[in-house]
Amino acid sequence: MRMNPLQDSDTAKSINFCFTTYRCCLETLNHVQEQGIKFAQTDLALLLQLCADTCDLHARMQIAEVDFASQGAELCYEACIRAAAECGKFPEDHIVAKCADICVKCAEHCRGMMGMTVPVKSSQVSARI
Repeated sequence: MRMNPLQDSDTAKSINFCFTTYRCCLETLNHVQEQGIKFAQTDLALLLQLCADTCDLHARMQIAEVDFASQGAELCYEACIRAAAECGKFPEDHIVAKCADICVKCAEHCRGMMGMTVPVKSSQVSARI
């Protein structure tokens, strides 16, 4: 009998982080689109949408207990790191900066779900891209 993923505390935390990051990325995407020209020449909107979609997918994979969820964790990790790096280019915007922090935290949890427990430091985010 498989364990309910919502009963496994690490999995439950990962699912919650993924859904939190999903919502944050969509809210930040809306903010970025409202700001218009300030962000128009960047990849921020695209990366926020991809990160949101990937976080949603990974959370649903964990809930469904698919046997390839670790690949979802890898994809989610990469999307979160890239979105955080792009968000980090706009530290003066508190909404975008908050999203960067949330993406980094989600990446840490995704990395843990991949079997790697090394925490991601904010300084590593810019080095990844």
